[in-house]
Amino acid sequence: MTTRTLAGFAAVYPELNPDAVDYEYLRSISQQMVPFGRHVGTLVCEISPGHAVVEIPAVDEVGNHMGTVHAGALFTAADIAGAAAFVGAAAQRLHAVERLVLRGGTVSYRKPAQGRIRAIATVDQGELADILAATASARFELSGKAILLDDSEVMVAKFTFDYVCDVTIVEPEAK
Repeated sequence: MTTRTLAGFAAVYPELNPDAVDYEYLRSISQQMVPFGRHVGTLVCEISPGHAVVEIPAVDEVGNHMGTVHAGALFTAADIAGAAAFVGAAAQRLHAVERLVLRGGTVSYRKPAQGRIRAIATVDQGELADILAATASARFELSGKAILLDDSEVMVAKFTFDYVCDVTIVEPEAK
């Protein structure tokens, strides 16, 4: 058996077992990771290998003067969902991820966002495959997207994200 040193991004998940990923564990830790997300009241509801879901509850504190959910709250939920989608998709190799940084993004607001909003995010599987197959330390580009839906399943916003992901490959320490 080898020992993996958890550094960078993976250090946040010290109990992660890459051979038997516990997605509920990833969800519970991710819920606490982003202080601003807690401030806004976002809830990380689901992390899986294919996507993540983050909810904005229907509370006055996330609203604006027009009676809709503030654009900043929508962006926060989409941003957290995108990072959580990466965590779920890369869980088995998270120990090699030094950092994942949002470099840019675009948004299209489609309808007034009212009530509870869910952000459902995914990452590009082709680009992710390159990250997961890395055999040497390198920097990768990764695309992601999130759609935000209200309780009636109406899309209120659509986000695209560009990330940079640094992978650090370290020889495992033999026991």
